Amino acid sequence: MDEQAFAMRLARLREKKGVSARDMSLSIGQNPGYINNIETGKSKPSMDGFFFICEYLGVTPGEFFDMESANPSKLDSMMKDMKKLNDRQLEMIAALIKDLIKKP
Repeated sequence: MDEQAFAMRLARLREKKGVSARDMSLSIGQNPGYINNIETGKSKPSMDGFFFICEYLGVTPGEFFDMESANPSKLDSMMKDMKKLNDRQLEMIAALIKDLIKKP
């Protein structure tokens, strides 16, 4: 993932959370322009900063870099719930998902 893709991913996940760059910056104990500077490519987070960002967004570092997942925290929540289902219920969910992603 290049710097621009990193910045775009951060912006998308932040927007999904419904928080401004300024509010996010302050919430993770940084100056008001911290997240904006990362999203505009003016700076990069430290490793610790990246972990704080992930924690704030409710994603793991792996989920942050999973560009195919538009809403990793929602998927994580669904996976936790699906682990509680029995085989028949999981088969029903799998069939529903396959039906939903079929191309017309």
